[in-house]
Amino acid sequence: MLFLDFEKPLEDLYIQVNKLKEIAAKNKVDVTNSIIEMEAAIEATRGRIYHNLTPWQRVQLSRHPERPYTLFYIEQIFTNFTEIFGDRQVKDDKAMVGGMAELNGMPVMVMGQQKGVNTKMRQLRNFGMANPEGYRKALRLMKMAEKFNRPVITFIDTPGAFPGLEAEERGQAEAIARNLFEMVNLKVPVICVIIGEGASGGALGIGIGDKVVMLENTWYSVISPESCSSILWRSWNFKERAAEQLKLTSTDMSSFGLVDAVIPEPVGGAHFNPTQMVDTLKDYLISALGELQPLAPDTRIQQRIDKFSKMGFYDEIDLPADTDILN
Repeated sequence: MLFLDFEKPLEDLYIQVNKLKEIAAKNKVDVTNSIIEMEAAIEATRGRIYHNLTPWQRVQLSRHPERPYTLFYIEQIFTNFTEIFGDRQVKDDKAMVGGMAELNGMPVMVMGQQKGVNTKMRQLRNFGMANPEGYRKALRLMKMAEKFNRPVITFIDTPGAFPGLEAEERGQAEAIARNLFEMVNLKVPVICVIIGEGASGGALGIGIGDKVVMLENTWYSVISPESCSSILWRSWNFKERAAEQLKLTSTDMSSFGLVDAVIPEPVGGAHFNPTQMVDTLKDYLISALGELQPLAPDTRIQQRIDKFSKMGFYDEIDLPADTDILN
């Protein structure tokens, strides 16, 4: 088990429990009561830590290397998954995965960014940073889903779209912009779930839907705390302050009306009890699709347009008819 810096009290308690178990095994001593007391202390400490998380600590949790990734959710929630490769233009982007599957017997199209579970796979998956061909593959799958009347489910987990020169040369901005336009007008239900990091246009490229939801310990922002800190303060040392000022947590996003729901995680994070997280997310997806499916396509599209059009804060003022706004 890997512990983050703010979980140090938990790590110390686990070390003590392991030592007790070693003593019991070596000396054949009954330490059951002591272990029960230590495990109770662990649960109390975990509850205290996880009910008072700062924005930066939630960012750290969203990046936890043991946190479930897209393919894990696909394998655990869906059945009969058939992966589809390539964008039919350049190549297959390993950072973006997707294909046809079934959710509780219902045919769907599922896709999302995949970071990789170890160093070798992270390099192969480009750390979840998709190139233009990744977003074009995602769009290809969405249009295929529309053709065969399959709801679309996307899992968002990326530090951003790949910013390399070759990605820009192949039309990174155009690919993301095209997805935004096409996703608004998809005739099938679209559910987008932020399961980890939701950074900038890399997240938006598969993030326009009838329902956009976040897991509890995730973040969604135009920029990462480190990048924001480096721009404003010329140093990464202010990343904790940047995380607070960006208002990027699921609670913040929900209060601003930028996401439709926050899905609770097990105490300790999604990685602490993946099975419980899978069950919670699966129940939500089934319920949300049951709500969206009966709506007429034109109704869903109009609701989608209205929802995103209302986002943001602004004031309207009445100007006299002879006012020259150019001066």
